[in-house]
Amino acid sequence: MTPTGETTGAAIERAAVVGSGYMGGGIAQMLALAGVDVALGDVDAERAEAARVRLIDEARRLEGAGLFDAGSAEVLSTRLRAATSVEDAVADVDYVTEAVFESRPVKTEALARISAAARPDTIIGSNTSAIPIGELAASVTLPERFLGVHWMNPAPFIPGVEIIPSESTREDAVLRVEELMRRAGKVPVRVADTPGFVANRLQFALYKEAVRIVEEGLAAPEQIDLIVSNAFGFRLALFGPFAIGDMAGLDVYAASYETLASVYGERLAAPDALLSVVGEGNLGLKSGGRGFLDIDPEKKDALVAYRDAAYRELDQLRKRLGPPPGL
Repeated sequence: MTPTGETTGAAIERAAVVGSGYMGGGIAQMLALAGVDVALGDVDAERAEAARVRLIDEARRLEGAGLFDAGSAEVLSTRLRAATSVEDAVADVDYVTEAVFESRPVKTEALARISAAARPDTIIGSNTSAIPIGELAASVTLPERFLGVHWMNPAPFIPGVEIIPSESTREDAVLRVEELMRRAGKVPVRVADTPGFVANRLQFALYKEAVRIVEEGLAAPEQIDLIVSNAFGFRLALFGPFAIGDMAGLDVYAASYETLASVYGERLAAPDALLSVVGEGNLGLKSGGRGFLDIDPEKKDALVAYRDAAYRELDQLRKRLGPPPGL
């Protein structure tokens, strides 16, 4: 460690998770299974110990179901420890994940305690779902070692993790956390520090429109879920919206927005960037590969073949699994 608290770039070997509930517990499991020693910190030692026991027992059940690798529970029993306090958890670790309740006062208090007790070179990540990292950074001593590390629910099984630096976050801190996420089998994606980041801004925009459709009496929640999970949501399991649009044809999108805007107004009008791309004749694969993504035209046939095979596999998987219980 340097006198200013700068990190050396070494791999993260010891970590703490503050907040050992559902999300924090899943994060702790993944870090421990990635070979990191993890201290669990919570409101008291009893809560942390109960979480440790729960996470090991859960891993044992998941092993039995074939959802965790054999030996995972034994790894957790070796790698996880229950700390006597938040300060004890973070006292000598390389990295801390704050995973307390999604409340500004709760998070700011936790981050202040964490940063006061941790080493100056300890990287601190917040698992906030939507609060801007720059705002939370005001509660952190040495905020240059602080960033957002937003896991998706359920943490053991969803690959994506949003990495959100603030304006003051050091690049080496970001790189070390990205490397840790890859060790944990995750897909880290660096995004801008804005409310909701990317995942929840998109997710909540869809949810709001779905609720509006129910309010307008156009469809029931059950119908909407069936449409989403068996139509465009089915595609989203394999491709993002820009890849799907470029394969479908952006002129189709522009024309559809024109119809939507005639009824719903500006709320569902075509974005200017889409109209600009279409106006330039870049319609996606049908125009030689250029759209929002610069898809190589020579790979068009291979991409379409992959898409069709992947959709077939996904459809067969869903049929094997059967319908979700209770839905």
